[in-house]
Amino acid sequence: MLAMILLSAFEALAVTTVMPTISAEFDGASLYALAFSGPLAVGVVGMVVAGNWSDRTGPRRPLFASVIFFAGGLLVAGLATNMELLVLGRLVSGLGGGGLTVALFVLVARVFPERLHPKVFAAFAAAWVIPSLVGPLVAGVVAETVGWRWVFLGVVVLVILAMGMVVPVMRGFEAVSTGGPWKLSRIVWSVVAACAVLVASLSGQLADRLDGTVVWMLAVAAIVIAVVSLRTLLPPGALLARQGLPTVILLRGLVSGAYFAAETYLPYFFTSQYQLTPALAGLALSFAGLSWAGASWLQGKYSERISDVASIRAGILLVLFALAIVLACSIFALSPALAIVGWLFAGAGMGAMYPRLSVAMLRLSSVTNQGFNSSALAISDSIGAASSLALTAAIFATAGAVSAFSFTACFLLAAALALVALAVSGRARS
Repeated sequence: MLAMILLSAFEALAVTTVMPTISAEFDGASLYALAFSGPLAVGVVGMVVAGNWSDRTGPRRPLFASVIFFAGGLLVAGLATNMELLVLGRLVSGLGGGGLTVALFVLVARVFPERLHPKVFAAFAAAWVIPSLVGPLVAGVVAETVGWRWVFLGVVVLVILAMGMVVPVMRGFEAVSTGGPWKLSRIVWSVVAACAVLVASLSGQLADRLDGTVVWMLAVAAIVIAVVSLRTLLPPGALLARQGLPTVILLRGLVSGAYFAAETYLPYFFTSQYQLTPALAGLALSFAGLSWAGASWLQGKYSERISDVASIRAGILLVLFALAIVLACSIFALSPALAIVGWLFAGAGMGAMYPRLSVAMLRLSSVTNQGFNSSALAISDSIGAASSLALTAAIFATAGAVSAFSFTACFLLAAALALVALAVSGRARS
């Protein structure tokens, strides 16, 4: 399972490194954003299908199907002869990646006792450390030596090897089948949510042809549609922060939106405002990856002493502290070193609360709805990040791509989401 998480993490980080090369080769600048937002959006559909399927038959079949789509999409991308085919491959792999996340969550619930869940999810977080440190470098070396295609094709080979380790475990796994029906309405709404997120993500690209107000109206309208779609994809009361599981699901979306709305633009902030090299600008992300893993390990070690709510609140406060430092650097033009070091706290905050949100979700789930709730958590995470990134794209499209105001506005948006998360965090108690 850890191997699958590690490969998924490497693929996500490596593609960011090689995509400029691919775009230049295929003259695909117009589809550049879609190559990133598309997999995130269609992944929502994969999450819903895998969740429903897992509740009906157990996680074995959806896990295998998700891996086939994930590897198949990478194969298409690796063999693509134009940007359109590459984006198609990314969409297929995104569909499989979304299902893979949910199937692994359900597998954890079925295989490991509850007392080990914090440690398992801490290990999942740690599996992102090596890719975050060496993934971009390895991808760059591969692209320069044997070609960018092997960034995709190499992962396909490794996925096959990883599945060779998973299959023996699954053979002795007893599936719990409820025999329930397919919930087609949820699948339809997941498609609606995915399309809405895609529209919101692409709205910023229309700034050259449309008035800024129209761009904002389009982005906001698309996000509203996505949020409305969530009513059938999340537990009842999630959007209203109802006590217990609904708030746990909502918090995942809020903190995901807060963190990634800021982190996505940090390297851009450093290179454009401080003229740092890409390597130096990426230090903040590497350091945050290390602190994320370290905090995940600590919360797993002391899971019996620190409650879920306490760990979640501490994590949110750490993210807010980091955002305050970054905002100060943006507003007052302080040293970039302060922001790079400050972002360590954001990574630590995510490491403290992300595993606990997963643990709380499984603890508040039954055997018959583990798939639904796991998919809901992943959907909230994905939609939260995608929606906040769509808003930041609109900010940059209408306020100026390299203006200090644009970065400040993005960091303020992230802080606002984190403050909302802090306000409702107390309702995560069961």
